[in-house]
Amino acid sequence: MKQFYLKNGRVILHVDMNSFFASVEMAENPGLKGKPVAIAGNPKERKGIIVTCSYEARKYGVKTTMPVWEAKKRCPDLLVIPPHFERYKKASAAMFAILRRYSPLVEPVSIDEGYVDITDQFEPGSPLLIAESIQQEILAELDLPSSIGVAPNKFLAKTASDMKKPLGITVLRKRDIPRLLWPMPLIDMHGVGGKTAEKLEKHGIFTIGDLAHADDVLLKQLLGIRGIRLKERANGKDNRPVDPESVNVTKSIGRMQTLPEDLDDEHRINAVLKKLADETAERMEKKGYAATNVSVMIRYRDRKTVTRSKKCSSPVESGQALFETARALFIRHWDNTPVRLLGITGSGLVERRAAAEQLSLFTYEEAAKKEPLYKAIEQLREKFGENIIQTGREAENPHDPPVL
Repeated sequence: MKQFYLKNGRVILHVDMNSFFASVEMAENPGLKGKPVAIAGNPKERKGIIVTCSYEARKYGVKTTMPVWEAKKRCPDLLVIPPHFERYKKASAAMFAILRRYSPLVEPVSIDEGYVDITDQFEPGSPLLIAESIQQEILAELDLPSSIGVAPNKFLAKTASDMKKPLGITVLRKRDIPRLLWPMPLIDMHGVGGKTAEKLEKHGIFTIGDLAHADDVLLKQLLGIRGIRLKERANGKDNRPVDPESVNVTKSIGRMQTLPEDLDDEHRINAVLKKLADETAERMEKKGYAATNVSVMIRYRDRKTVTRSKKCSSPVESGQALFETARALFIRHWDNTPVRLLGITGSGLVERRAAAEQLSLFTYEEAAKKEPLYKAIEQLREKFGENIIQTGREAENPHDPPVL
């Protein structure tokens, strides 16, 4: 079987479970199969948010993060059921156990996806045959569908697994990149978020092919070293190994600042915390992470330093979420004396999920709670202008001395 493997390269699979939460519910209750099914935090309330849904529901335009009332409007026969997280964790563990039968090099990315390096595992057969065996075993033993990408590196394998869903297997070789990858819109590329795409589109970079041929100097000016790495990905270059221990590595990203003057004014301290949170969120976005822990550092004028942290109910990635958590920690532990240094750190980092992937239920529920407020603000701004309502930072007195 060695003839099917690259002499000087790797063979990597990306296994991605299809509509994982909904599929697990169908495996538990076969009567749900073939029906439009959605998992939602609180199906009895209008503010409930869709966590994930079956492909039958997606045909009606039902999407992840959509309010339950809107989903029911689009699909009146939609079956909305509450989540069972212990059930999903058990199914995930069983799925990864199957992957480890084929290789010790298995890297979980999230509860329903992971990489498998089968470069040295040629005894079971060709890469395509191994992918088919994995898919069939997961289906036969767990009654769960999956899609698998087969490629020489992690980026191409991840891209390939998205190309055929559900129950697809796609081989993506480097020679296929100009034909299959380059015509795709930039926003469809893994690692490119909305803000990054918007920034690049302003300079005429609209497709993955445009990025693959973009000027290095321009990319570095716009995105720093990350711009060069994204260009490498667009050209099919990715040397990251499949690392089984990566899930256990403690990572952190943060920002801190020594203040030009000691501060005891809560309004100005909040402004500093907001700036640090936004900068930390930007760094996490560039590296593709979200944080499961947030910590705040407070140093007083006598150099006494206090550091406190909080484990988040779900990964946080936005500057606002980081700010709210850090500010709550600060208020709880500040002794009201002047502050010399402030810092915010996100730790316990996990890879961000692409927009269409399944996110945490808690994230959606928090968004749902704020949805009426956001709609009210939007309506007021449409009627009276953008500046009718401002955040505390936006409304800061322009005559106040600058914080930084």
